[in-house]
Amino acid sequence: MFMIRNGEHSILDLHCESGEHVLTDLTTATKYLFGNTSKESLIEIPQGKLYLVRPHSLKGTSELIFNDAAASIRRTAQPFQYQLVIQRAYEEGEAELAAEEDEDEDAALATDKDEKIFLLDASLQFRSDRKDGQAVFAWRDLSGDSDDLYEFVCDESIKDAEITTFEVVAIECQYERKFRKSKDNATEKELQLFNFEKEPVPDASPAASPIVKPVTAESDKPAGAAKERHARDKTEKAVAKVVGSGTTVAPKAVAQPISRDVLASERAELHLFDFDSGTFILQDPSVIATVHEIGTWQYWLQITGEAREWLGQRIEPELNPVFNFEYLSFIFNYYTDDGSAYSWLLRFKSTETEERFQEGVMSALWERLNEAKWKKIDKDDQQYVMDAFQDLTMEDAPSMEEEEEVYEDAQEDDQQSEHYDTDEDADDVVTRDQDGNVNSQLAVGYKHDRSFVVRGSKIGVFKHTPNNNLEFSTNISKVTTPKGELFSPKKVMLHAEDSNMILQNEKNPNSLYRMDLEYGKVVDEWKMHDDIPVKSFAPDKKFAQMTAEQTFLGLNDNSLFRVDPRLSGNKIVESQMKTYTAKNKFSNAATTEKGYIAVASEKGDIRMFDRLGVRAKTQIPQMGEAIIGVDVSADGRWILATCRTYLLLIDAMNKDGKNEGKLGFEAYFDKDKKPQPKRLTISPEHMAQMQYVTKKPLVFTPAHFNTGVDDKETSIITATGPYIITWNMEKVLNKRRQQYAVKRYDEEVKADDFKYGSDKNVIVALPNEVNMVAKKSFKKPTRESIATASTPRRSSGRRRLGREEVVNTPY
Repeated sequence: MFMIRNGEHSILDLHCESGEHVLTDLTTATKYLFGNTSKESLIEIPQGKLYLVRPHSLKGTSELIFNDAAASIRRTAQPFQYQLVIQRAYEEGEAELAAEEDEDEDAALATDKDEKIFLLDASLQFRSDRKDGQAVFAWRDLSGDSDDLYEFVCDESIKDAEITTFEVVAIECQYERKFRKSKDNATEKELQLFNFEKEPVPDASPAASPIVKPVTAESDKPAGAAKERHARDKTEKAVAKVVGSGTTVAPKAVAQPISRDVLASERAELHLFDFDSGTFILQDPSVIATVHEIGTWQYWLQITGEAREWLGQRIEPELNPVFNFEYLSFIFNYYTDDGSAYSWLLRFKSTETEERFQEGVMSALWERLNEAKWKKIDKDDQQYVMDAFQDLTMEDAPSMEEEEEVYEDAQEDDQQSEHYDTDEDADDVVTRDQDGNVNSQLAVGYKHDRSFVVRGSKIGVFKHTPNNNLEFSTNISKVTTPKGELFSPKKVMLHAEDSNMILQNEKNPNSLYRMDLEYGKVVDEWKMHDDIPVKSFAPDKKFAQMTAEQTFLGLNDNSLFRVDPRLSGNKIVESQMKTYTAKNKFSNAATTEKGYIAVASEKGDIRMFDRLGVRAKTQIPQMGEAIIGVDVSADGRWILATCRTYLLLIDAMNKDGKNEGKLGFEAYFDKDKKPQPKRLTISPEHMAQMQYVTKKPLVFTPAHFNTGVDDKETSIITATGPYIITWNMEKVLNKRRQQYAVKRYDEEVKADDFKYGSDKNVIVALPNEVNMVAKKSFKKPTRESIATASTPRRSSGRRRLGREEVVNTPY
């Protein structure tokens, strides 16, 4: 008999008749006790099979993940942190075949195909059992349902002593993670906290499952469900695993103002996003996070540890809160006075704890933005707001087709306009106006391939060429009223088959102006009403500008109306005007192909009308943040609302009830059936990286769908700071996390939109340039793509433009 003890407990008891077996088992134990010569692992089970067991799945109870694999326990770079690693073994020649298949595949997906990594934590409930004479290790699948398990079925050749030692090592690694100290002084009672033998281990054998899906060389690529598990595993690791010491240092905490009241106070772990490693690093295992009321509609988040004050900040929209109940986490952003940005993560101990804290944060944010009491709004509306701020999406690796479509470099990435050719001699081209004006607005033509860029009181006109370039056409050098008063248009809209442009003059809010684009001058002033200003306007229907339709929509804080320029005197059609007594703070509107109307507000709500002059059929509750832009799909199925730091994608179709199959424009939603918006945002990690580059908070430009009479909406485009972001609609609707791609410039993006009739090309207005960009030149968001600016490539065959030609060219 041989016995090895560690403190008060036995690590290994061997009763073997064969000296050879004793030597083998002693070697395994001493590697663990006195240090493994391998840098890869502390201990290893060299052969077995890995299964994923789903007791309640309709697809079957067991799925074979790796037919031949090894299980090991590894150290990480962080003290007291260990990984359980299941690594697939290849047969002769199979590795070379898989390597060829993986050449063009996403690296993360390839890694997941060969290796599964789990942080050794008590939440796994790691334990062992025996089934049909074989040892089985089992642990929870934290990415699946509550009863889902991973099971590693050890090969029959694995000895009992190796099984025992492996389990003991796993227990002691969990002890070190929990108590942040060496196992050497652990008591038997403390170690028993990690003994989960009482948890049953279901049978993972193929016979027990109606569907067994082995992984072979031909079927290595994970199916949709496997990809989702892979993504959720990655999310868990990004949130829960402590990796490295990190180089990002937490800023000094700001002093907390006097508290009037406490809305929430909970204990949690505190992590800080590290820019260099791209992971969240544990800062303090136990802090108190408190939401304070500090004044009238003013709120404060304070995070305090036992040894220091970690953080204090006002609760504002820039917080960019994201709650993930699957991993009990809350991620948010913080900004210092010098513009530096940080991304923090709180990890709670239970769902109940996080729910209480979420209500405190969201009620504070909602009251801050609405200046009204959270408790006064309906409970359903409260839950509606909180659900919108949960991170419920998954992540996957793009298919090879998606890689080709979205992430490859285009042969011609950017086609820079001739107007702003920075390669030309400074004496030949003017790239900045002496009056300090820069590009501010963009109008993309539908009827004729033209784009119009507003720059102070000038408008540049650019032609879309057949090979998807932009070619400078002409410059409207002075925008003046019919009385000759120079002004800079605040908002523009193409009209009447792109032959006219409607302009808004900020100095005269009760009128709009019509520019005749054939002559390049303003020819009409349209007076609305002495007492009714115009805040915004929109086409009568989605593609009205392709027709001779003369009327269009106008709105202000509390009214929605039709404008008919053909009327004498005031241009508002009084019979088609809806005015509310309350100040609803309407901000913008959009229309469908049938003329249904979506009206958004600064309060964050959206009203849906089937026509003018009547009450809204549906009202989407306010999220609390102002909506600065709205778009609608041509068929009315999707509404896209832009807030400062996120987008809302809303399905306007009734799914059940007596109005099933009807749009919210046509019939109301039942009270408990209102559509839950999909909240599209940049992940807090990526946002923190972007703000690390820009040194200021990021704000989205109004987002747009791609559009065309015969085209389906497949993509979404917006910009923030120097970044353009595009979302893939299919990925968004299928709840896959890697939904967006980015492109960075050296300067701030002022306006952007898709070229009409395509989602393959985007027109971008920078302060002093206008580009047409191939969407496939956008990159997956990584530290490199976020940090590296695009360099526009010159198109061939372009001529120089002289200074006088650019600035003073007559239309």
